Amino acid sequence: MFEFFMAGGISMYPTTLFGFLLVACSILFLFRPEPRYLASLLGLGATTGAAGMLGFCLGLMNSLRYLHLVPPAEQLQIAALGCEESLHPLVLALVLLLIAGLFVSIGAVRAMGLFRAPAS
Repeated sequence: MFEFFMAGGISMYPTTLFGFLLVACSILFLFRPEPRYLASLLGLGATTGAAGMLGFCLGLMNSLRYLHLVPPAEQLQIAALGCEESLHPLVLALVLLLIAGLFVSIGAVRAMGLFRAPAS
């Protein structure tokens, strides 16, 4: 996991920060499913996704910027490795969005009362 994080570069830090804030807010919504938390969930979710996409774009730009300095026989391999490492912030953002989405979904089901025992 540490190697995954380090391979993603500097853009992993804002993605992690916004993603952990999103997961914390979704856990709060899980235990207190109140509508007032939905705006912050939406904002943090969009920010986490945007941070992951920005990290991907910046990584891809930096990988392709110096590709002309690589010998032509190795350019395809280096470009593929650069694209793979550039995807790490996006993958992290998607994983954190998935975890938060599960917590929010469970909180929404709890708010609808589907987990309550039938009245006797």
